[in-house]
Amino acid sequence: MKIAPFALERYFAKYEFEVPYLLCSSDCESVSIQSLLDLEPGAQDHFHAQWLGYTDSQGSPELRGEIANLYDKTNADQILVFAGAEEAIFVYMNAMLDPGDHIIVHTPCYQSLIEVATAIGCEVTAWQTIERDQWELDVDLLRRSIKLNTKAIVFNCPHNPTGYLMSHDKQRQIVEIAREHNLLIFSDEVYRFLELNAEDTLPATCDLYDQAVSLGVMSKTFGLAGLRIGWIATQNRDIQAQLATFKDYTTICNSAPSEFLSSLALRHRDVLVQRNLDIIRFNLNILDDFFARHVDLFNWSRPKAGSTAFPKLKIGRNIDEFCSDLVQRKGVMLLPGTCYGITEPHFRIGFGRANLPEAVAKFEEYLQETY
Repeated sequence: MKIAPFALERYFAKYEFEVPYLLCSSDCESVSIQSLLDLEPGAQDHFHAQWLGYTDSQGSPELRGEIANLYDKTNADQILVFAGAEEAIFVYMNAMLDPGDHIIVHTPCYQSLIEVATAIGCEVTAWQTIERDQWELDVDLLRRSIKLNTKAIVFNCPHNPTGYLMSHDKQRQIVEIAREHNLLIFSDEVYRFLELNAEDTLPATCDLYDQAVSLGVMSKTFGLAGLRIGWIATQNRDIQAQLATFKDYTTICNSAPSEFLSSLALRHRDVLVQRNLDIIRFNLNILDDFFARHVDLFNWSRPKAGSTAFPKLKIGRNIDEFCSDLVQRKGVMLLPGTCYGITEPHFRIGFGRANLPEAVAKFEEYLQETY
């Protein structure tokens, strides 16, 4: 397979481990292994006794059971565990799509959601959202985009990078459109449970429709990116079987220590989620104040969920140059919207990390010195 370079990952590779302030991280604040083990009496001894042989290719029964608790209708046997969300996306696209298939993808988006299908030979239509519409998904546009060869609808909600969250009614409309046309749904839900208002939390799409899959991961909501554990949940046995068959040619099975620690974390997920929501709420107040002080420089659309937002630079400066100058002079990394294929001068800002106050202070210094 020949596939285009992953613009976001190539950009992160330049700076991520070289600069002190990652003000564009998509994940939440992480914890140490010891902190996880301290959540449960006896966990440290059980971790030290963990067998390091091959694991169940579907994912350990214990881990799948904990993941299943995140869903209403999807049980442990309907979960397939992967080495992160990236592998899950790659496997799904390769297993479920054929050259010539047409898919409709919510954009801007994580590049894999478009690029893997494109490399397979699929036709991709961008289900484009824009700032002046508050990044709202247009259901009429979705209907108009469906063709005779349309195979799947792909969306991400809560949304990276904008922080958009659709309504319950809109989710139901999308599911009904898919059902009407017998389409697959790939629902990227890696920020689920990071809604600022808990009542806005959407049902998992896999619980609403038997041709849907829901993507989850330990990296974002739970802040455990280093575990490299993601999953797909679906009620559809045929879809699951096709994914499991393709996975035999990727990782085969997952890391036993990572599965143990993920199971432990999910048993105490309420603690981890509340911790990260507290960080997010605190940081959003700082960002609200920051952008209020600089309304002449930026458009700020406050997110409804997740740990990212997508402000816009208003002063006519090239966004790549702006981000490059900031990281070189102050060690503060923002992600230019060009990494999402966006021509308008947006940039991603992340607010799930604990050091955001120091990063924003450095950003403020840069603005004072420059403007």
